[in-house]
Amino acid sequence: MNHTHKAFLFSHRHPKLPIGIPEFMLLGKDPACSIIVDSEQVADRHCKIERRNQGYSIIDLRTPAGTFVNSTKIAEAFLQEGDEICVGGNYFTFTFNGYGQDQQIGLKSKNMVWSQQLSTLKNIAQTQFPVLILGPSGTGKEVLSEAIHNNSPRAHGPLIKVNCSALTETLVESELFGHIKGSFTGAIADRKGAFEAARGGTLFLDEIGDLPLGLQAKLLRAIENEEIRPVGSDRSVKTDLRILAATHQNLRSKIQAGEFRTDLYFRLGVITITPPALTARMEDFEDLLYGFAKKMRVRFSFGAIQKMKKHSWPGNIRELRNSVARASAYFPKTSIEEAHVDSIIDGSSYDPALIAGISSGQLPVIKEIEKQMILKRLAANNGNQRQTANDLGIPKSTLHDRLRAYNIDARQFNENA
Repeated sequence: MNHTHKAFLFSHRHPKLPIGIPEFMLLGKDPACSIIVDSEQVADRHCKIERRNQGYSIIDLRTPAGTFVNSTKIAEAFLQEGDEICVGGNYFTFTFNGYGQDQQIGLKSKNMVWSQQLSTLKNIAQTQFPVLILGPSGTGKEVLSEAIHNNSPRAHGPLIKVNCSALTETLVESELFGHIKGSFTGAIADRKGAFEAARGGTLFLDEIGDLPLGLQAKLLRAIENEEIRPVGSDRSVKTDLRILAATHQNLRSKIQAGEFRTDLYFRLGVITITPPALTARMEDFEDLLYGFAKKMRVRFSFGAIQKMKKHSWPGNIRELRNSVARASAYFPKTSIEEAHVDSIIDGSSYDPALIAGISSGQLPVIKEIEKQMILKRLAANNGNQRQTANDLGIPKSTLHDRLRAYNIDARQFNENA
């Protein structure tokens, strides 16, 4: 790696173009900081990143909450490609590639069929056509949407993501099209919807199969007429965006059941991409595992890898990533052996005997890592607990127990609360 290359930070919470890192930058709540991170846990001047002869260094400015790199609390550390920085529950990826490392993981394949599809991705990105991404949960549909946006002529604009399954039917229309003050109970001010927020960029509609039937006609009109009407408004607003949509559901079956409009299906599916399940591309298993393990500073023995390959992986790449994350949390600075595998794949529980060798001083660190993982997923999911539990690979009841134990109020992450 040549440290003279320009470096970037990629924000996980607000996916936009990466933030270029100059010779020196500050992160914190103070408006004078290069990156303003507004959180109760963040100090006015929380940490700084500066360029040195050896590369880029991050320094915590003696804050109570601390600065974390790859889930480890640091005073100062040199940054490497793909390092994950946590500042008060806000996550950033350090990269020399112009976008986050997670976006690269899974975008190449030794599977001949999937590799051929991936080879067309840049050409697809250069068009303005809608793209429909189909396939099982956890196969990387969101990663594909990010890659399409970042390689498109709209890469300079925002990438706005809406999870259609995470919103109530009464809020979906406001979330997509916006509303004006007083249009319904709780509408205390005008609000731009996702269509306006994505102006000049890309709108990613995740889990489009869960969109209420009544709203599907309005979405179709918005796409075809390139205009939307905010809830409660008597005027239309012209749009300027590209639509990407994804779902794990079988839309043709939903069409036959009268739950999804045929015309919307064909309007969204001008181009269709179907990422395969992990078990259908096992040629890539070790590359995917090593990619996550390198980022999270985890080592796996040969025996552990062979045992993991026998798992059915119903959660696909997301489940694999979560397993590596749990390995990092449960067994820090430990080579993952066969005996650990069942614990890290089944995130609902783990054998206390396996961590008996961890000193009492390390246990708070493990708890802090787990807490930060929960905070990160709640922020990404706008406080949706079911989706957060799914991302973490744990039952919803277990998540409720963790929220109580860590005194976390999931409602604070819901922008509509």
